[in-house]
Amino acid sequence: MTEFRQSDALARITPSPTLAMTQLARDLKARGKDVISLSVGEPDFDTPDHIKDAAIAAIRRGETKYTPVDGIPELKEAIIRKFRRDNRLDYTPAQISVAPGGKAVIYNAIMASVNAGDEVVIPAPYWVSYPDIVQLAGGKPVIVKTSPADGFLLKRDALERALTPRTKWVILNSPSNPSGAAYSRAALRELADVLVEHPRVMILTDDIYEHLLYYGHEFATIAEIEPSLFDRTLTLNGASKSYAMTGWRIGYAGGPTKLVAAMAKIMSQSTTNPCSISQWATVAALDGDHAFLKARNDAFRARRDRVVSMLKKAEGLSCRMPEGAFYVYPSCAGAIGRTAPSGKRILSDEDFAMTLLDAEGVAVVFGGAFGLSPHFRISYATSMDALEEACRRIQRFCAALR
Repeated sequence: MTEFRQSDALARITPSPTLAMTQLARDLKARGKDVISLSVGEPDFDTPDHIKDAAIAAIRRGETKYTPVDGIPELKEAIIRKFRRDNRLDYTPAQISVAPGGKAVIYNAIMASVNAGDEVVIPAPYWVSYPDIVQLAGGKPVIVKTSPADGFLLKRDALERALTPRTKWVILNSPSNPSGAAYSRAALRELADVLVEHPRVMILTDDIYEHLLYYGHEFATIAEIEPSLFDRTLTLNGASKSYAMTGWRIGYAGGPTKLVAAMAKIMSQSTTNPCSISQWATVAALDGDHAFLKARNDAFRARRDRVVSMLKKAEGLSCRMPEGAFYVYPSCAGAIGRTAPSGKRILSDEDFAMTLLDAEGVAVVFGGAFGLSPHFRISYATSMDALEEACRRIQRFCAALR
């Protein structure tokens, strides 16, 4: 048989490190190892009952056929209401895209707009898929590193330096995966002031963690802050995080009509429509009662506070308090160059994560996967008991390094 040879485009990307670590933890558990996985980026809460009920009702009504490629009219109208209610953004149905997950929205937008050599500015730490999707399209990710001292936020001067005549997109994510950092209105105002001077640059703002903000932080998105950017901003959101609907696979966005039409063209030759049942469930999610969010956010905040306090007691680690999402992004700089009891020397954050998994059965994702080392990401979307035990193991692991 002819030997398989992968495409040049596929050779430019790597498998998702977060999914790889999650699967490794599953495999080790299946083999009987005591593993606490803090690598998965999904809420541990269940989908609310009123959303499940809407899906069941849709099945019973026979809503099981193909739908319009980029979303049923009822869902587009619910999304329009959501953007108007929560973000003071006004869209028409032709400006709304619905896809099988937020990742598909990003993929469709980049594939529909990026040519070989086009640049996409991505602040680091970043969600792992941003650079790979850009490279799959033939574009060039321009990584701008941030720092804990700046709250892991892209600053005005750094953005100005990163922009060139080849810049096609700037990607913003707030609250952030992996750092939990969130842009204030003032911080977005500074970036908007730069971007208004570059009218050919488009902005993709990933707001998937919008409702996961703590201690009174007010959510803002850049097209709301600067209306003149509205016509070149794709404002992305989805059902996965706020409504605990990761497996339902619904992402959506509002943006320029021509871009949204181009994204639909991509979907027409790839996934076709998102799941019909999931679309009807998302109508109920967006239009329904949001009272459940407070109790869940209170639980997330308590977990965050406990994890940060325990990590700060681990030798060689430091950890800033994130504003949102359900991640912390501690630095393991103090562990680099030290040696574990096994004899393994820690030379990188990947070494730290893999040696921690081997020694203590705690699965985290190394910071290099997110473009900023030496750090690692912990998801605190799991029980308080599991988090406390995991942090005790991390403390013990760090104390044993020499």
